[in-house]
Amino acid sequence: MPIPTNRPPVDRSLLRDDVYLRLRDAIIDGTFAPGEQLRDGDLATWLGVSRTPVREALLRLAEGGLVVARPGRSTVVSSLDVRSTREARDVVAAMHELAVREAVALFTDTHLQAMRETAGRFTVALDAGDIDAALRADDELHDIPVAVAGNRAVAKVLEQFMPVLRRIERVRFASADGRRSPDRHEEFIRLCAAGDVDGAAAVAFETWHSLPTTAD
Repeated sequence: MPIPTNRPPVDRSLLRDDVYLRLRDAIIDGTFAPGEQLRDGDLATWLGVSRTPVREALLRLAEGGLVVARPGRSTVVSSLDVRSTREARDVVAAMHELAVREAVALFTDTHLQAMRETAGRFTVALDAGDIDAALRADDELHDIPVAVAGNRAVAKVLEQFMPVLRRIERVRFASADGRRSPDRHEEFIRLCAAGDVDGAAAVAFETWHSLPTTAD
């Protein structure tokens, strides 16, 4: 496994989560490609930490489907498996729909304005071809209903299954379908502002359920 030459800083106070996030993002952005073997010693050297938090992070990544752990053999980055992607997509779509149903009645003008501003940043990033920035803005937008709903079970399920979809989201935002995302955001926010629970929930569900299941 080739080790990146850069060493991202690790927040010692949040070591376990930081290591997990660094490895997760390195898989999502393609630093570690599907099928690539991950060695905990090499990863520990790259991140400047001990092997323990790396091993814990790899277990979490395996639970989320981003790596495949073979006990006593090796850990490799998972491929974009159609079935796993479809299952994660369907669960994520259902969780976002539920969050929106619980959140619409609780939205304030502040929440709606934050959504509009985030949607604007998403569009700017997409127009500039900055997929990483577009992903961050999209996350922030969809995280608002989840936070407002305050359903911890929904948040926990999304934390587990969203990483599986990151590589597919990158495919969408780099494609023609991604150009329709600003319109989806605008319609979603309009329905939320109008208090249309069913309409907003339907858009939220379809936004995620329409993700492709392959990178082709």
